[in-house]
Order: sequence, then C-alpha cells, then structure tokens
Amino acid sequence: MPVTKSFKDLVHRRLAQDPAFAEELLLEGLNTLLTGDVDTGKAILRDYIKATIGFEKLGEAIDTPAKSLIRMFGPLGNPQARNLFGVIGYLQKRAGVELHVAAVSQ
Repeated sequence: MPVTKSFKDLVHRRLAQDPAFAEELLLEGLNTLLTGDVDTGKAILRDYIKATIGFEKLGEAIDTPAKSLIRMFGPLGNPQARNLFGVIGYLQKRAGVELHVAAVSQ
C-alpha cells in the first residue's frame, strides 16, 4: 500500500523537530535490516536519510554519488555490504549514537 504524501511530510517534520524520534527511527531501520526484512529496513532508512541529511550531503560525506545511494535504498536496490556499512557508520556518527549487536535469548 503506498504511503500518502501527507504522512511522509508528517514523519519528515517530526524527524526535524524531535531528535529522540529520529534516533529511534534510525535504530528501527537498522534492526529491521538485521532481522532480515531488507526491503522495509531500506524504506525506513530512505525516509530517515531524506528527512535528516539528504542524499546529496550523504553522498558527499561518504564519497558516493547521490544517485547511487538513491538506487541503493530504492525498492529494487541491492546494496553491497561495503556501501551499506559505510552509510550506517556515517549515519550513526552523525546521529551521535554507537550501535552494537547483542544476542538475545529466546
């Protein structure tokens, strides 16, 4: 189901105004990737990037063309691990968070 523009605008405004919400969305996107739901994780990170730094500035920061990043996080994108981890490393540094993977017993 496509997301309406007004909902995306709401999320973007909330990200700009609420750093805690932005941090949680970043974490949700990364956790979603780690659970194997790559398409949803990419979509969350795409929205996060658009609303925070933008693809142009991110591309400059990690020396990757913005168009490549847009394709990478698009519905048909298939990011290489090197590129994906470069983006994740930069986003967490920019957000001031340090992420760690931990095992959880079930």
